[in-house]
Amino acid sequence: MTIPNLITILRLLLVPAVVLAMLQARWDWAFAGFVIAGVSDGVDGFIARRFNQQSELGAYLDPVADKLLLVSVFVVMGFIGQLPLWLVVTMVSRDALIVCAVLLSTVMAHPVEIKPFLVSKANTAIQIVLAAVVLGELAFAMHLDPLRPALILLSGVLTVASAAAYLVAWLRHMSGYGEGSNPDI
Repeated sequence: MTIPNLITILRLLLVPAVVLAMLQARWDWAFAGFVIAGVSDGVDGFIARRFNQQSELGAYLDPVADKLLLVSVFVVMGFIGQLPLWLVVTMVSRDALIVCAVLLSTVMAHPVEIKPFLVSKANTAIQIVLAAVVLGELAFAMHLDPLRPALILLSGVLTVASAAAYLVAWLRHMSGYGEGSNPDI
């Protein structure tokens, strides 16, 4: 077990603590937990690259920990009315569709390698900023208008664009379009 993997496992264990803090309206703790999770994500990646501690387990665990935290935070924010439900449903649906596509292609003996697109990286970055802004607003009793509405809109647009990019890549992969060129998603 590498140090980066241990840090990632600790980040996974932090998710329920952040969710519980949110459900108890302990915004200071939720914000702190979210920030710690974000910093630990950068630290484990740095250690893995710098000290050659990259592992197959880490390659799977790291994005799972990131997604679990973001989806959990978004779902709770939607539940308590801090984010619009359309955004939460769009985000969760996109992630569910990607997982289903990967599983289906694997079951059909045509597995697909997942590589994030630039639009997906931008989407994740905006979602992280949005979650941090909302938690920060709640923790410090401040309002960052018009930042929050702009981030909500941008997050929605990028989520749809990312879903479309993955769908097109997956359809190409499954139809055999460009075989030999390995169109990864």
